Amino acid sequence: MNKVYPDAAAALAGIIQDGQTIAVGGFGLCGIPEALIAALRDTGAKGLTAISNNAGVDGFGLGQLLETRQIKKMISSYVGENKEFARQYLAGELELEFTPQGTLAEKLRAGGAGIPAFFTKTGVGTIVAEGKEIREFDGEQYVMERSLVADVSLVKAWKADKAGNLLYRKTARNFNPNVAAAGKITVVEVEELVEVGEIDPDAVHTPGIFVHRIVVNATPEKRIEQRTIRAN
Repeated sequence: MNKVYPDAAAALAGIIQDGQTIAVGGFGLCGIPEALIAALRDTGAKGLTAISNNAGVDGFGLGQLLETRQIKKMISSYVGENKEFARQYLAGELELEFTPQGTLAEKLRAGGAGIPAFFTKTGVGTIVAEGKEIREFDGEQYVMERSLVADVSLVKAWKADKAGNLLYRKTARNFNPNVAAAGKITVVEVEELVEVGEIDPDAVHTPGIFVHRIVVNATPEKRIEQRTIRAN
């Protein structure tokens, strides 16, 4: 089966619908699938639930979909870089399921592993635990968290082979492996595509079994959120 598509729009064709849950890799603007996010915006799909550590920044990353009002709910951990996010949330225009960062990573990992729920101490005694089951283990209280599975996952990797085996580069790995595994359909944006067999099997971060579609974006912008430099 050919997993390689000519561009991001083609890679999303036929799989994006209104009301879906979309998981997106990245941390801040590091390791985000830039071309796929822009193509998702261009589909015009509405009423989306977005699972992502954060919502990009104003005008870039998932911030583009907030500006076009395509996202109705965010499941995320950090939202402090996006003024439009804050405005919509405070105005009651955007739903937010605020999730501790490690819990969010585990919710995605568990979803990809077929584990429906798990217990964690994180959030016990806070608003995070409201309405959730609390259980005691060995004298300690734990809150039950449901795992996350996305209709479509959008992932950024550095390199892929044509079977979809993925390599991530340094900190751009972040949430991407968990997002890749948690998608019913996973679409990956890569900078380099090689033939099957050119990636050492011991070096593979995400096996191709999790990947359904691949698109090459050889020259992503890789925008930096806040650049601080010293005087010469």
